[in-house]
Amino acid sequence: MTGEVFTWRGPAPFHFVALGVDEAAELVEVAAAVTYGWGMVPVTGRLGETGFTTSLWPKEGTFYVPLRDAVRRAEGVVVGDVVTVYLRVVGL
Repeated sequence: MTGEVFTWRGPAPFHFVALGVDEAAELVEVAAAVTYGWGMVPVTGRLGETGFTTSLWPKEGTFYVPLRDAVRRAEGVVVGDVVTVYLRVVGL
């Protein structure tokens, strides 16, 4: 999936990329089989050469991919960059 990196300000800033409409629709079809609570979907991912594990956050009719600081630093990614993230749902 490809999208723009943005922040959400909670108690601490979080950085995300939102799944597009088509990707989110596909994910909804399998999410119930793997979610572990609050609709969170466990995934492994890769941004550039950096692999990571995380959980997708259901939000505003789509899913947000959290990008940890270590992943963003390793790939030189900042807010506003358009990035491609490869994801695999864990448990399928």
